[in-house]
Amino acid sequence: MQDNISQSHHHFKMFKPYGCVSQFKPKPKKSKTLLGDHYDFPEDTMAIGRLDMDSEGLLLLTTDGMMSYKIRDKSIEKEYYVQLDGIITDEAIQKLQNGVEISVNGSMYLTLPCKAFKLEEEPSLPQRGRNIRNSKHGPTSWTSIIINEGKERQVRKMTAAVGFPTLRLVRVRIGSIFIDNLLPSEVIALDNLDDALI
Repeated sequence: MQDNISQSHHHFKMFKPYGCVSQFKPKPKKSKTLLGDHYDFPEDTMAIGRLDMDSEGLLLLTTDGMMSYKIRDKSIEKEYYVQLDGIITDEAIQKLQNGVEISVNGSMYLTLPCKAFKLEEEPSLPQRGRNIRNSKHGPTSWTSIIINEGKERQVRKMTAAVGFPTLRLVRVRIGSIFIDNLLPSEVIALDNLDDALI
């Protein structure tokens, strides 16, 4: 019986592009797009968590509310590649790993310990639709940040707290589901989302 219920649901992974709002309605300003503008999703499809409008990368979607609840649990890792303003230091990396104070709904919140490390080479990602900035404004660096929670704009707030504002943020993994070679706005239907729970 459970298998029949599972098979009646639909699951997807998407490369949410820059400037897209992680929702289906209401319609935002004309210059912004919604998830449904990029793909003909079935009725009752929901995004599992969100990426803010300026962030990109892996977004899982489903018609199964229970699966959405399970993947948003703190036991599921979410990995981000983050381009930073400046060359991040070992000290800043250690602070990120230990947890930093950020503002959440007007109160200070100490983030949980996480995994963070500097990427020695720029990751192979599709170009963003809008330029980050001109290189004459100074060097940038890339990090991988892996968290198990998802406060609003958390990663951006974390890097700012250690003195390295985020210039570009791309989610590349949720659990054991990777973005792989998806291009911005591309959507792939998945048989199930069980891999995200590993």
